[in-house]
Amino acid sequence: MISLLISLAVLIIGYLVYGKITEKVFAPDDRQTPAIAINDGVDCVPMKPWKSFLIQLLNIAGTGPIFGALMGAVFGPVVFLWIVFGSILGGAVHDYMSGMISSRHNGASIAELSGTYLGKAAKWIMRVFSVVLLILCGVVFVTSPAALLDELTPDWMNGTFWAIVILVYYLLATLLPIDKVIGKLYPVFGVLLILMAVTVIGGILFSGGEYTIPEISLQNMYPDDVPVWPYMFITVACGAISGFHATQSPMVAKCITSEKQGRPIFYGAMIAESVIALVWAAAGVSFYGATELLNEALKGGASNVVYEISTGVLGVFGGILAVAGVVVCPITSGDTAFRSARLILAETFHSDQTKIKNRLIITIPLLVIGGLLTWYAIVDDNGFQTIWRYFSWSNQTLAMIALWVSTAYLLKKGKYRFGSLITALPATFMSAVSVTYILAAQEGFRLSTAIAYPVGAAFAAILFVIYLVFLIKRLKVNQQLTT
Repeated sequence: MISLLISLAVLIIGYLVYGKITEKVFAPDDRQTPAIAINDGVDCVPMKPWKSFLIQLLNIAGTGPIFGALMGAVFGPVVFLWIVFGSILGGAVHDYMSGMISSRHNGASIAELSGTYLGKAAKWIMRVFSVVLLILCGVVFVTSPAALLDELTPDWMNGTFWAIVILVYYLLATLLPIDKVIGKLYPVFGVLLILMAVTVIGGILFSGGEYTIPEISLQNMYPDDVPVWPYMFITVACGAISGFHATQSPMVAKCITSEKQGRPIFYGAMIAESVIALVWAAAGVSFYGATELLNEALKGGASNVVYEISTGVLGVFGGILAVAGVVVCPITSGDTAFRSARLILAETFHSDQTKIKNRLIITIPLLVIGGLLTWYAIVDDNGFQTIWRYFSWSNQTLAMIALWVSTAYLLKKGKYRFGSLITALPATFMSAVSVTYILAAQEGFRLSTAIAYPVGAAFAAILFVIYLVFLIKRLKVNQQLTT
């Protein structure tokens, strides 16, 4: 339990200290934000900071920090270290930079920003990559809450029924102005989400010794000998660092009314999400008592594990409250996943989104594709796990690219020394994670670790050397200009 309390304290300190450093590197000013300069009444709409924070939190805190944290807990309490330091040094920096750079480009998506700072080829790759990720994300965030609702409702209200209901809600949330559905519902859902996390961890901490949270250890406790590197860093995505957030931060960047709101909204929401991930990781390792038992329970579905923990710790009423919070998490990320996909496609085809007809033309095909993949995830026994694995890898790969985009931005703005390192170092780390995983994983090239490890490390090293070359060139140009 001491490790959990220290981890929570470090997250708070990280926000106060490293969050401030990150803000200083970016240097927000008093320029007009898209919500003020554009204010189109659909996507660029001024919102109060607390609303923007809750929308950002619920956008990013989907199934990832709950299911991902539970699956990461199978590695043992070493997962606490990744959640804490991955968030402070990587995830929160990633989210802040994605949102703030977007704000300075009229709310542009990560795909458009990639084109601006990494070239036209990167823009088209990221357009396709981002839309595919967002559709996969939307499917994950339909399937998991539908399965949970299936547990709580009569037999005729099965997973398929709830998937259709959720997809209909996604249609409305994707089409309507952001302040009409999302802006009104998210504050209520935000309270439920926070209450859920508090009740679950409270039930464990005050169980009278029934549940014991183990202390941090570097030991790999995964029963099937799955190595920590790189698998844990892919499994626990949204609770530590997630490329999906790079698609969400630009959406909220269209709603902030001052750049100086960026740190509490973008950096702060990621820290809050990491607290949620810590809660569920602690719940996973303490409720089942052994990683072998947790791993066995997860084979029956992560939604069942959430249900067992919630009802086991809090009883029927408390369990329903907690599960309701877990249902809200993915739904409030799935709707904005499809909304973000609509915005990226609208940018690509220069479609005026103030017209409902243009929004329908993009939204309907997106939801049809999402519906078909959801059907596959429901009817196929391994469908959800397959989609989740590809989502997780593409998620971390997008995080890698977003961090390199942020690095290029900082170099262009003259942040030659520590300033650009704040994004270049986590970008290098995530480059090694992403490439190593896809080379070694079953859903990848299935190469031996003897090949995957050095190739992944070499790939990351090459990118870091390229970064240093650009850094040195920029320093020389700067010196010539000042002499």
